[in-house]
Amino acid sequence: MRKAAVSESSIELSNIKLPNIDPALFQQPDTQRLLAPERASHAPRFLLLYGSLRERSFSRLAAEEAARILQALGGETRIFNPSGLPLVDDAPQDHPKVRELHELVQWAESMVWSSPERHGAMTGLMKTQIDWIPLSIGAVRPTQGKTLAVMQVSGGSQSFNAINQMRVLGRWMRMLTIPNQSSVAKAYQEFDEAGRMKPSAYYDRIVDVMEELMKFSLLTRDVAPYLVDRYSERKESAKALSRRVNQAAI
Repeated sequence: MRKAAVSESSIELSNIKLPNIDPALFQQPDTQRLLAPERASHAPRFLLLYGSLRERSFSRLAAEEAARILQALGGETRIFNPSGLPLVDDAPQDHPKVRELHELVQWAESMVWSSPERHGAMTGLMKTQIDWIPLSIGAVRPTQGKTLAVMQVSGGSQSFNAINQMRVLGRWMRMLTIPNQSSVAKAYQEFDEAGRMKPSAYYDRIVDVMEELMKFSLLTRDVAPYLVDRYSERKESAKALSRRVNQAAI
């Protein structure tokens, strides 16, 4: 029985019957495209978002600490200040803060989302920033294939509600969310008067997360378009092209 199973698994792809698949658009992974020989040499670009406008915002302080670590690891960082960002649909796309956010998202190769947990969820401000990020700009999806790390701070015991929500949103926006994550409990105890994070296991975890984010970003940024290249979209594009060609021929 075991030999038969091994024999079946070694059947060549050409002998596998997949009648619902268009063979012209179905591709086995190309290792040469996955392991691109030419690698970008510039510093990886990271955009950090935080979810509170309080003067002493712990999600902002955590994001600033994460930015310092990313810079020490060789990255270039920018932190978006959400103050003045309007509610979604309450202002046009050319609003200065909306335009600033869009430009930063297009600039970045990777993102860090840092939110407080409020009423068991991410804050409205955090969600507003994410909702202003378009799923597509023309034919370009500005977040697709970019790496993402999620972090949250809490005023009480450790929780994962906000980061779990942000993971769902990252998947919706076709981002590559890294496995590691940070959740800082009783955040008011973890930062000194100057706004720097105190030594702790929570700080070490943020170092772990940023280290992992940097590695995943370096690993994937040159092949991100190929990683998220999908059979269903190739099929849809082929149909659209066929329609355009047929219309032009009429």
